[in-house]
Amino acid sequence: MKKKRVAHVGIGSRAGMFLNAVMKTYAESHELVAVCDINRTRMTNVIKHHCEKYNYPEVPMYSSSDFDKMIQETKPEIVIVTSMDRTHHTYIIRAMELGCDVITEKPMTVDNEKCQAIVDTVAKTGRNMKVTFNYRYAPVHTKIKELISKGEIGDVTSVHFEWLLDTKHGADYFRRWHRDKVNSGGLLVHKATHHFDLVNWWINSQPETVYAMGRLAFYGRENAEARGETKFYSRATGSENAKNDPFALHLDKDDGLRGMYLEAEHEDGYQRDQSVFGYNINIEDNMVVAVRYKNKAIMSYNLNAHSPWEGFRVMFNGTKGRLELNVKENTYVSGSKEDTNLAENRNKENVVETKWPRIILQHHWGKPMEVEVEEAKGGHGGGDVRLLDHIFLGRQDDPLGHAAGWMDGAMSILTGVAANKSIATGLPVQVKDLVKF
Repeated sequence: MKKKRVAHVGIGSRAGMFLNAVMKTYAESHELVAVCDINRTRMTNVIKHHCEKYNYPEVPMYSSSDFDKMIQETKPEIVIVTSMDRTHHTYIIRAMELGCDVITEKPMTVDNEKCQAIVDTVAKTGRNMKVTFNYRYAPVHTKIKELISKGEIGDVTSVHFEWLLDTKHGADYFRRWHRDKVNSGGLLVHKATHHFDLVNWWINSQPETVYAMGRLAFYGRENAEARGETKFYSRATGSENAKNDPFALHLDKDDGLRGMYLEAEHEDGYQRDQSVFGYNINIEDNMVVAVRYKNKAIMSYNLNAHSPWEGFRVMFNGTKGRLELNVKENTYVSGSKEDTNLAENRNKENVVETKWPRIILQHHWGKPMEVEVEEAKGGHGGGDVRLLDHIFLGRQDDPLGHAAGWMDGAMSILTGVAANKSIATGLPVQVKDLVKF
C-alpha cells in the first residue's frame, strides 16, 4: 500500500499527538516526510526524541520561512498545522494553494478576517480541510448527541454551559503566548472553540446573535497588587521570588519543558514561564456569553480560568424534558513531562483523563434517570483516539457527524470572535456580518 505523505508545521507542545500518530500508530499508511518550525532548536529536540523513541528514519527539517520550499521538495499530500493560533491561516492557505489537504489544530484561526481568507481559499482551491475537534469523539459527548438526536428531550429551547479551568491548567494560559489576544483570540476563541463547537454539533445549529461580557479579574499585575501581593518576578526559572509561588513554572525542573522551551529560547526570546501576575496580559479570565442560534435555541455560557477544580456542567432544556451533564477533568501543564506522557499514551487508551461523567435525563412529569456512560480512556475524555482513527484511517459510517470540516471550524470560532467584538463594543453582534460564505 502506498503511504500518504505528511508534512507537519509547528513542532511545539500540541504536535506530540500527531507525531505519535504518524510515526507509530498509523505508520503503515502514513509517513512523515518533513517538519517545519520557527525555532530550529525546539524542532530538533522534539523530532530527535520521537525518532529515537520509535526508531524512525531521519526527518527533513525546515525553517518556517522555507515553508514553500518544504512543500516543493518533499511533496506532501497532507499538511498538519499546530503552530501558534494567529499563524494557522498562513499555513492553511498556502498549503491548499500548493495542492495539499490540511489537518489543523483548533482553533482554525483567531479572527473573522483570517477566517474569511481561509473560506475564500477553500472555495478557490477545492482542497479538503479537517479541524481536530477531539471533544466530539468522547463517549460521554457522543451519548449527549445521541440522546438529543433521538428526541429524548424534544426540541432544545435553551442551554446553560459552565466551564471551569483550575489554577493549574487555567493559569497556564496566562504564562505563555496565549496571554496576548493577538496570538490566541483570547480564551473565548482558543479554549471555548471546543465548547461552542460541541453546542453547534449537539443541537445541530449555528450561532446567529452573540452578546458577551468579560474581564481580567484574577490574573495580571494590577489584580495581584489590589490583593496586597508584593513579591513579583517576570519569569519563574531562576527567580528567588518564584521559589514558593504555586503559580510558578520552573522550566529547568522538567525534561519536556527544558528541551522544548528553555534550551530553545536563545533563538527567538520566547519565555514559556512568564508570571501569571505580570504585565501585558490582555485576555480575560472571567467571561459570560449569550447566544441565539438559527434554530431559535438560546445559550448562556460561562468560562472561569481560576477555579479550584477543573471540569464543566451543561444543562439542556427541551420541549419534552431536561438533560444534564457533569464532568470533572484531570489537568496538566502543556509541554511538560506529564503532558508528554499523556500524549504518548493517548493512542494506547490506558490513561483515564475524564473522571465521574454523569448524565441525568428527566422527562416532563417523570423521575430523573441516570444514563449509562462508557468508560472514557485516553486524552480529551477518550476523544483523541477516536479522532485520530477517523482522520488517519477514515470512516465510511458517521451517522452522528463527528468529523469536522472547515465550516464547523469557522462556526466554532465565530461565536468567540463575535463575543470578543461584543466585549469591546458593549453591543450584540450578528454572526452573518463577520464572514461571507
